[in-house]
Amino acid sequence: MVTITLTAWLPHLRPPECDAATSACSGPTSRQLGVLLAGLCLMSVGTGGIRPCSIPFGVDQFDARTEGGVKGINSFFNWYYTTFTVVILVSLTVIVYIQDSVSWALGFGIPTAFMFGSIFLFFMGTRIYVHVMPEGSVFSGIAHVCSAAYKKRRLKVPANADGGRFYDPPAKPFVIQKSFLNKAAFIEQEHVDLNPQGQPSNPWSLVSVQEVEEVKCLLKIIPVWSAGIVSLTAVSQQGTFTISQAQIMDRHLGPKFQIPPGSMSVISLLVIGAWLPFYDRVLVPATRKLTKIEGGITLLQRVGVGMVFSVLSMVVAGLVERERRGYAHAHPDSPPVSVMWLAPQLALMGMCEAFNFLGQIEFYNKEFPEHMRSIANALFSVSFAAANYLSSVLISVVRKATGRRTDWLANDLNEGRLDLFYFLLAGMGFVNCFYFLYCASGYRYKTKMKIGEAAAAAGDGGKSAEFRDVEMDPVKVAS
Repeated sequence: MVTITLTAWLPHLRPPECDAATSACSGPTSRQLGVLLAGLCLMSVGTGGIRPCSIPFGVDQFDARTEGGVKGINSFFNWYYTTFTVVILVSLTVIVYIQDSVSWALGFGIPTAFMFGSIFLFFMGTRIYVHVMPEGSVFSGIAHVCSAAYKKRRLKVPANADGGRFYDPPAKPFVIQKSFLNKAAFIEQEHVDLNPQGQPSNPWSLVSVQEVEEVKCLLKIIPVWSAGIVSLTAVSQQGTFTISQAQIMDRHLGPKFQIPPGSMSVISLLVIGAWLPFYDRVLVPATRKLTKIEGGITLLQRVGVGMVFSVLSMVVAGLVERERRGYAHAHPDSPPVSVMWLAPQLALMGMCEAFNFLGQIEFYNKEFPEHMRSIANALFSVSFAAANYLSSVLISVVRKATGRRTDWLANDLNEGRLDLFYFLLAGMGFVNCFYFLYCASGYRYKTKMKIGEAAAAAGDGGKSAEFRDVEMDPVKVAS
């Protein structure tokens, strides 16, 4: 933030202003562009450290073994995203207005000052935080499982092998389900695979059942994760074509004030900020009594509802753009239509974010093993990145396919067919909903329960009553 602020403040770090008389503009020098890119790269590194870890760190402050802790975690996700939304709301209104109307240097300087303040507050609380010590690289464990399973790919596991034939330290027992990866934890020759201390002689040939189950957890989440990319592609249009539409519409609020085009996303944020507290405090307790589910509805149901809102938003966006373009052609000499025509699609996109975003964040955090929560949050950020890449590819393909006739995405929106592009996104989202339903229908949630209950559901009579992490079908558990 300091580097980017300097590019707006120091004249020699930015290109000179355009000539007002000739409208001629000089581009940036290599050094100026390098400094700007350096600031953006540093911001990416900082974001990569903060976003995947802030939510897991917050969850660590609650005791998940208590009823109050479980409810606190559920509310934490809602309130985290609510406060995040409020911050973005301020950024898209106050900060954007300062940048457009006052000074870019001041507009960047204010967030920089807040970053210094956040660092100060963060270290003030160091002594009262709950710290969970790191347990090594998650990725090395995944590599160990894959390596051990591949080395034992031709191994025939006896059908009547008991749990003792698997390397399963007693501190963290698991219910073993049939899988190719289970071979990675199977002990072929005890005196060869284990050292005198009872630990694996070679971690690349033998791993624990816990490590196997963690890799299986990651693999089963990937299909659900992939289904979220297309729905996020629609969200990315708020920062591109929605702004382009706003620039050629009537943005006046009163005789003097105009809404900055970049502030139109505020409508989505207002919907999120109003909906999430109502959802957390009113709707969840009411639906919890009916469904007997802690969060009111399941996490995947929440994500699915968000995907439906995403499709509806793109349909409404296409209809609004068709009407806007038609009015511009029919009344070329009249003032453009009000920018508030974009409000319905942005409100629907806000509902999409409230359900889909928060549902995915909570889903990844709860379904991943505890020490993989940072990977869970990184996965959501990666899906956003993939959605933006997909959007870029889609835009390039559409421009190449339609450029010879009527360019759907022409620079002059009145000459293009942006409405058809929105309908294309709606169609992709509609098909993606069925793919998501297919992935979600076969998913089994990771739940915390007494193993006796799990054993009863599995048919072994409930021989143990220890608390363990087991994979269960939530429908069967409820029944």
